[in-house]
Amino acid sequence: MKETNSPLLQIRGLQKSFVAPDGTWHRIVDVSEFSLTAGAQLALAGESGSGKTTFLNLIAGILKPDAGMIRFNGALLSEFSEPQRDRFRAHNIGYIFQTFNLLQGFTCLENVLLGMSFGPGADRVLAGNLLIRVGLGDRLHHRPSQLSTGQQQRVAVARALANRPKLVLADEPTGNLDCENSRAALGLIREACRENAAALLLVSHDAEVLGQFENTQDFHKLNQAVAAEAAT
Repeated sequence: MKETNSPLLQIRGLQKSFVAPDGTWHRIVDVSEFSLTAGAQLALAGESGSGKTTFLNLIAGILKPDAGMIRFNGALLSEFSEPQRDRFRAHNIGYIFQTFNLLQGFTCLENVLLGMSFGPGADRVLAGNLLIRVGLGDRLHHRPSQLSTGQQQRVAVARALANRPKLVLADEPTGNLDCENSRAALGLIREACRENAAALLLVSHDAEVLGQFENTQDFHKLNQAVAAEAAT
């Protein structure tokens, strides 16, 4: 898919802090400006603890920022209530978690269908086709415990794409895979996003993963909270 110059995601003055066990406040995210165009594929590089996951959770609307603006496809997500953010995420954003977050008591097909039920609605044919597309056509009725780690990752990819999101967020999506499966999973995620006209924002600390992206940014430089912590 050819990228456009439309600003799918715009962020300004984004801040998020948490209370440490000793009662002191620690700023985890402090991003003055960030943007992503429709159809783009960008990797953010950063070590564990640098705030990457919190940054993705703010974009997804899982967390509400303390300050700043998140504008997604024209909607001011940062001003939405929690139920509004949940609905908006279900219709517009797919999330691939490092730990996959599959429901162990449900089959592959049911996991994808449940993800769809929070958005436009469950579509059994589409869910099945997505699982076939990611190479699990013969595993539709298997539960996660009956799958390899790489196969569970493929279910997570299918679920993330099920509601035809405009943006897919991927949090260390290859962190639990060996090198061979890591390359295969990353190729699948990128190709699936292109085929479904979805932008991709991936975070990773793995140099091999980051090296496969034409566009990368250093999250340590983007996130002023990390720079401030390092200076103290």
